[in-house]
Order: sequence, then structure tokens, then C-alpha cells
Amino acid sequence: MNKTLAAFAFAAILLTSSLSAQDVLNQVLRPPKGAQIAIVVFEDLQCPQCRRDAPLVEQAAKTYKIPLVRHDFPLPMHNWSYEAAVMARYFDSQSKQLGIEFRDYIFEHQPEIFPTNLRQFAEKFASEHKVDLPFVVDPQGKFAAEVNADRDLGKAIRLEHTPTIYVVSSNPKGRPFVEVQKPDQELFQMIDAMKAE
Repeated sequence: MNKTLAAFAFAAILLTSSLSAQDVLNQVLRPPKGAQIAIVVFEDLQCPQCRRDAPLVEQAAKTYKIPLVRHDFPLPMHNWSYEAAVMARYFDSQSKQLGIEFRDYIFEHQPEIFPTNLRQFAEKFASEHKVDLPFVVDPQGKFAAEVNADRDLGKAIRLEHTPTIYVVSSNPKGRPFVEVQKPDQELFQMIDAMKAE
């Protein structure tokens, strides 16, 4: 089952069950199948701290050769982050790497972006990558549903800020996950500690 379908299925379970927040955390915060350790991040493309932490999180994933699982968590006070997340899902549908590059591109240009010019940035990105950006990016609402499913997961585990970064482990004897409060000081140390458990 792909990540999107799994998120939809899990969101449906959350809505119809009485899982505790801890149960939800244990379900959401696990490495992808086959991985021992991973980084899970809930981010908002308009969040300045997400912009600052994204390169460090990506570098940690590359350094340790562990998966980086990104979830969209657009905050209501940000006036273009939801639309940018939907566009990122469109680029994900073209290729996962293209979606990653689009998110990085949006973070790079974040200070220059406003609701009125977001589309222009997306068009420029699409043109540079030789991909068509349709006039209506999400006519069936599929990409918005994927963003909503991620946001619902974040709400279910009671996220309070972005980015929220976790180091997660599949080791049944160790800690299943730990939140990274200060990525620039703690991220690499927490990964080392998880690997040592």
C-alpha cells in the first residue's frame, strides 16, 4: 500500500475509533517497511523554521542513509502554504524526486513568495524541469485530500508547531521515537543514540 493510501486508511480509522494519542503516535511514528531508523518530519512550506531546518534534516538522512518521511502540515495562519503543499503533491505525482526538489525550491524562495505570485514560482519550476503545470493543478481534489490526510495525522498526534521532527526506530527494545527539539544541536546525536540501542 503506498503512503497516500495508508494515510487515507489511517485517517479513516482515526475518525471512527477511540485510539489514544499514544496509540496514534505509535502507528504514525515508525520507519518505512524495511528500515530500522528514519526521520519523520511534519512541515509547512511557508514556515521560516521549516526552511532553516530542511537542509539539515536532508543532510542527516543522506549521511546516515536512512529514509526521510515528509508530511505536509500547513498551518492555518499561513496564507499560501496549503496551496504550495497541493502543488508539491502534483510534482510528487510526476516523480518523488521532483516533489522533493519543488519543496526545496519553495523553501529557497520562501521570502519572495506571496499568495499572488506562488503560481509564477511553480510555473518557473515546472518550466526549468520540463514538466507541464496544468491550469487547474488538482481538478479532482486528490492532492488536497493527500495534504488533508497528512494534516489530520498531525492533528491526531497533537502537533503544536512546525517543523516537528522525530527520529523513529523499529527496534522493539529501544525507544520507538524521539522528538528533536533543537535539530542543529540534537539531530545527529539522536540518530547515533537510536542506532546504538
